Amino acid sequence: MGRYLVAAELANDAEQSYQYAQAARHYASRIGIVREVVGIAAYRTERWAEALAELRAARRMTGRNDYLAVMADAERALGRLDRALEVVHSPEARRLPREAQIELRIVESGIRRDQGLADAAVLVLQVPELRDARPHPFSARLFYAYAEALLAAGRKDEARQAFGKAIEFDPQGETDAIDRLDEVDGITVADLAGDDDEDFDEDDLEDEDDDLEGEAGLEDEDDGLEDEDDDLEDEDGDLDDEADFDDEDEDEDDEESGDDEGDEADEDLDEDDEDDEDDDEDLDDDDEDLDDEADEDLGDESDEDEDNDGESGDAPKEGQSGPDSGT
Repeated sequence: MGRYLVAAELANDAEQSYQYAQAARHYASRIGIVREVVGIAAYRTERWAEALAELRAARRMTGRNDYLAVMADAERALGRLDRALEVVHSPEARRLPREAQIELRIVESGIRRDQGLADAAVLVLQVPELRDARPHPFSARLFYAYAEALLAAGRKDEARQAFGKAIEFDPQGETDAIDRLDEVDGITVADLAGDDDEDFDEDDLEDEDDDLEGEAGLEDEDDGLEDEDDDLEDEDGDLDDEADFDDEDEDEDDEESGDDEGDEADEDLDEDDEDDEDDDEDLDDDDEDLDDEADEDLGDESDEDEDNDGESGDAPKEGQSGPDSGT
């Protein structure tokens, strides 16, 4: 139960704090402090009737009246202004500490504004603490309520000053005094959004135009580069075509030169063949001449042999035996 009470006190979310308080009440519903914590948690989540019931039970159990301002404000939220004023002016309220009495005055000022009594709402809060430069735990709420009362009474300049004091005494931002001061000055969130939109319409559009121009320039540059590439490709194509033409011309020249050289070579070969034939004929003639000469020489030699044979028959040589020699 104790852990749930501590968790309810430390939780930043009001609804979660209420759930922790309910868990503690489940374990100890007959303990006054538990019912008080549950009542405060219900008040913060705007469960007005439940807050009143729990705080009344806690008041009976503990006899404490410190949260009378919360009960009066819950009555006011339920629209029961007369019952709220009864709580504010009850005998028990007169015996409360100064801080609790200031809280009751803040609630009463709201009740008077709800009743349409703006000047009475201002008078209720004109306490010495408004002129005290020392901060109190209730200072921010006091100046905030006083500014609202002044604003309802049509005292706008004084309301602005009161909101400024509330901001000064509220460094943690427990109230929305800054937003209320902006509203008093005629500045709203919609206006701020409109200013942002105007700034966007003027400045951002100029930037967008510059960006678009830059992109267009880049596109032009890209187009120029593409054109240059196309030109280079065309030049390469022309060069290729010229090279092809040159190759064709060279091929034709080679073919022509080859044909000419072939024809010349064929003619040379034909002439060589004719010369060879002539040489062969000459050789044949030479061979015939040589054969004739050889035949003539052979004829002469045969005649000489015949002559020699006739001489040898008449007188043999020395040492040569003959038929008549006797050996």
